[in-house]
Order: sequence, then C-alpha cells, then structure tokens
Amino acid sequence: MSYQLKEFTKKTMDSYNGLLHLAPCWVPRKFCIPGRRLKLHPDDLYSLGAHRGGIDERWFASTCNADNGPGTPLDEGLSYVICGNEKMLLKDLIDVSGVEILGDTVMNKWGGLKVFSKFFDNMDALPHHVHLREFHAKNIGMEGKPEAYYFAPQVNFAENNFPFTFFGLEPGTTKEQVRKCLENFENGDNKITNLSKAYRLETGTGWLLPPGILHAPGSLCSYEPQWASDVYGMYQSIVANKPIDKSLLVKDAPDKYKSDMDYIIDIIDWDLNVDPHFKDKFHLTPISFGNTKDKGYEEKWVVYGKVNGREVFSAKELTVFSGKKVNIKDTGAYGFITIQGHGKINDLNFESPNMIRFGEITYDEFFVPYSTAISGVTIENTGYEPLVMLKHFGPDCNADMPDKITK
Repeated sequence: MSYQLKEFTKKTMDSYNGLLHLAPCWVPRKFCIPGRRLKLHPDDLYSLGAHRGGIDERWFASTCNADNGPGTPLDEGLSYVICGNEKMLLKDLIDVSGVEILGDTVMNKWGGLKVFSKFFDNMDALPHHVHLREFHAKNIGMEGKPEAYYFAPQVNFAENNFPFTFFGLEPGTTKEQVRKCLENFENGDNKITNLSKAYRLETGTGWLLPPGILHAPGSLCSYEPQWASDVYGMYQSIVANKPIDKSLLVKDAPDKYKSDMDYIIDIIDWDLNVDPHFKDKFHLTPISFGNTKDKGYEEKWVVYGKVNGREVFSAKELTVFSGKKVNIKDTGAYGFITIQGHGKINDLNFESPNMIRFGEITYDEFFVPYSTAISGVTIENTGYEPLVMLKHFGPDCNADMPDKITK
C-alpha cells in the first residue's frame, strides 16, 4: 500500500504541475442550521441525511476526522486528493510522503499536517463553548485546539440572523457565577452569555482564539484556520430557541470527570477570558505585505499571531488583478481555497464556482507542497474581476508572520 501511495503522490504532482487537487470535504452538524453561503446547492444541504444535520461546514486540506458522534463515517472531515478518476486521502499520502509534501523540517518536528481550515456557515449563532487546552485534551488522548477567524466579504453577502460573537467573560465574573449557570444547564436557558460580551462582526477582519476561551460565534460565514483536533464543550444550554443536549457540555471530559463541575470549569482559561484588553489582544485586521499593486497583485496577512509563544498557524489573502500574471513564492506548504474569479495556476485552470452539487469535483481547492511553494506558483487572472485566494499554513511555515501578544 505504501508503494501505491508513493506512486499516486508522484503521478498527481506530475499531472498537476506540482500541485495536489483536493475534492470538497463537506461536514454536517446536528446542532446547526446551514447558513446557505457555501455555494452548495439548496437541494443538497441535507445530502448526508436529516438525522445527521445540515451541511454547514466545508473543510480544507484536512487530515482531521470530524467528531460527530455515533454514525459518523470514518472518512468524514478528511480531504481526498484527486488524480483523474482516482482519489486517495491526503492524510495517507502525507503518512508515506510527508517530507516531499510538507518539507523535512515540518515533517520531522510535527510528524504530519497539524492544521486544517474550513468555512463555517450557520444561520444563527453557535452556543457559548470552549475548545480544550493541551492538559485537558491529553486526558482523552487528543490535542488542544487554538483557532482563528477571517470574515471574507466574498462569502458574506448576507449576515444571517446574529452577526455578533460573544467572547470570554466580563472582567469581574466569578467562577461561582459560571458554576451556577452550568448547574442550571437542564433548567432552560442557563443565561451564561449574561456573563459575556458580544462584539459586532465586521467583514474583512478576524479574531485569534487560543484554546480555553469561551466563545459563541455569530452568523457570519467564517474562514477558520485551526489545529487539527475537533475537541469542545458546549457551555450554553439554549441558543436561538433551541436546547443543547447536556452531553455536549461534557463531550470531551473523561468519564470520571463528567459530573465534576470543578473539572469542567477548569477547562476555561480564566485569565484570558476575563482579560479587560481582550479585543486589543485578539482582534485581527489585515496587514499588507507592502505596495505590490503595480506588480499586478496584493497579498495580506489575515490570520497571524503566536499562541502561547508558538507559531501554530497563519493565513494569507492573495488577490491577482484582471489580466495579470504573477509568480508567488512562500516559505511553507499550504492549502488554498479560491473565493473569487478564475484563471490558471501553474498552467492549470482553476476557478471559484457559483454553485456546487454534493459529490461534484470542483477546481477551487488545492494543496501546494513545500517544494512547489518555495519555487513559486505562477498565477494568471484570465477574467475581468479580481482573482482571490485564501491560503492557510501550519506551524513553523512563516517565520516572518506578524505577532500579537496573546499570553
């Protein structure tokens, strides 16, 4: 099997001029209502079955399984690489050809692709929830999960029902107040967002979110680079008039701690949640690479900043103007999704589609292996509108990433 995977990797990179072509990876969530901005055909929003929930996420360059409980397919959340009529999992290719795909530095240090990105598209807000820190995640054999958000205008033609996100807890909030909310989880609305603060979401900006911070994402469609670990706990009992099952509060607590309220509260990074300078630390505005418009393109950092002193992920927005042809070099492998326009990349046609049927292969998503990234990809905008791509990187790919002090 290893030989077949290596041969497939070589054949794919030869056929696609150094690139890996990825199929759309759709993920449903039972507790969400699709926001209808993923370009998935309206008739296909429940293609995985109404019992599994609507499709409100598309994952990019993912080697992380979606944790959707009993009945979840083994490959849900995993990206497939396409070559002609064949397909293989990106995860399997990296397992046997990781140095060629990610570079020896990243592969030797991290052992694989530790980050993926996604579009999250919900009609309403999500419940106030938290992603586990490293200590608590290790207790269930998982890893902690930092994440970030960027609200691209191209996928936010509608704000949907609640374009505000609750982040953290108001300064001065006590653990006893949170405990009371959790003890009332099954008594209707536990009112935990009364202890938080909502921020109006703005397209063209974003947020950096270390693990351990309570957050109730609003209804903008978000582009989310994140650590490849689907761990969380829902701390809000009712959202958008829909009850949340208490099992989701303790989903990732070890069995012996599922009734231990001290343990559940300890998952919260208290200092970060009550920080009076929360927005200054974690709100992101794009940072331009400089004035390159006269060269036919513009590139910006849209996700940046170290988490607990580590460069865990980063993301860039690349715009190539109509009729221009550019060569773009990077210092690490990356996945990208095309969100506007059409053109050629390394002489391959690619585009941002207007409508996608479930199961259809698109030409908007690719993975750029390390050797191709450092050599540079040639991108030509053959259309009349800007050609826009979002590119996400894993750890130790961008030493020149701007920093934000997070802890």
